[in-house]
Amino acid sequence: MDDDRRDDWTQGPELSAEQAREERRRRTGAEQAAPAPGDEDAETLRERQRLAQQAMLDRWIDGVLAEQRRSRRWKLFFRFLFAALILVSLATALYGVFGVGGSGSVAGPHLAVVKVEGVIDSDSRASADRIIEGVGRAWKAPGAKAVVLRIDSPGGSPVQSQRIYDELMRLRGQGGKPIIAVVEDIGASGAYYIASAADEIVAAPASLVGSIGVINAGFGFQDAMERLGVERRVFTAGENKAFLDPFSSISPQQRDFWQQVLATTHRQFIDDVKAGRGDRLADDERLFSGLVWTGEQALDLGLVDELGSLDTLARERLATPRTQDYTPRLDPFDRLARRFGRVAAEWFGLPQAASPLRYQLGP
Repeated sequence: MDDDRRDDWTQGPELSAEQAREERRRRTGAEQAAPAPGDEDAETLRERQRLAQQAMLDRWIDGVLAEQRRSRRWKLFFRFLFAALILVSLATALYGVFGVGGSGSVAGPHLAVVKVEGVIDSDSRASADRIIEGVGRAWKAPGAKAVVLRIDSPGGSPVQSQRIYDELMRLRGQGGKPIIAVVEDIGASGAYYIASAADEIVAAPASLVGSIGVINAGFGFQDAMERLGVERRVFTAGENKAFLDPFSSISPQQRDFWQQVLATTHRQFIDDVKAGRGDRLADDERLFSGLVWTGEQALDLGLVDELGSLDTLARERLATPRTQDYTPRLDPFDRLARRFGRVAAEWFGLPQAASPLRYQLGP
């Protein structure tokens, strides 16, 4: 047999039977000599463990880096958000201080509107200073055919209401320009006090009008204090100085005195409403009982003169309906400071200067 002949099936040299048996023995011995996976030496095992630990450490480092990147992104986001809030606050403040709207006038005939919104109070949007300033601007505006108080308020401070009422009555006495009160959703108590100084009052059929009365609401906690074993320590000079303290009892004499204060304030309210409305008021004893009426009912009682809205009023008074808001803009920083001061005073239990008496609907 020629050793150079090749087997076409195996693509190798052609072997004899003995040579083939020898080749199989050689291959079987080599396979038995090769180490099995479980028979690796100690060095190989240590190397495998080191590589596994290194891979685990790499994964941990990658996780830490990813978390740091996320943390940096959130920090940048909140920094940009904080900067945007500061810019918006500054822009709002500058717009409130230097903005033209609400303080200027428009060319041509128009109704000069001053808004009385929310609770009437020295620290609110409906403070006497702000409303009187707006009324003064509206009164002096050359193109204003009427000063319109756009009222949406449940009432509030007697003193603030009286100040606005007095200013409206003064301007009304000068004549030359009508003052009209337009009641939106509600014009009750101190808000109606203000409206009664106008030449005319317009309300929607479903508006709430009236509530001519005075309220002082509070609580008595003296029994609760005794049950809890808490001692209230109040030092005064004057036996009645702390008679409105909610943690102390009130005597019959003190109760009668406080009722006289309420009655006196109520009489002032009634007298001013009568002076403003005159003989337009119906002869009905319920008018001054504190009841609140719808606009439709108030028309029959003489509390309002006409049913309508600011839109209908503008169409009736002007060939081209046009209104201009003369309500002074609010200083956002001043509002924030006032609110912070009030919250701080309440938190530390400091006394408030506001009167406990209210020309206000509800408690």
